[in-house]
Amino acid sequence: MQTRRNWPRWAKQLRRHRLDALVAALLDATAPLHILGAQVLYFGRPFLGPQAEALARLLESEDEAHAFASYLNGEISR
Repeated sequence: MQTRRNWPRWAKQLRRHRLDALVAALLDATAPLHILGAQVLYFGRPFLGPQAEALARLLESEDEAHAFASYLNGEISR
């Protein structure tokens, strides 16, 4: 998917702040809320920038969100 090209950059930022494990756990634990989060990001896109749309697309797809969590955990590679 289109969002996967952003994964290395997002993962690097999260690892730098030591948030990668937390974000991976939250992505798995909050799956039912992803669609609401995506809508908030779409609404805030003019204020949050283009990365907000990419993150919203990731949250809209349960498979993509799970795959990104696995990527953060080192279970899959790009």
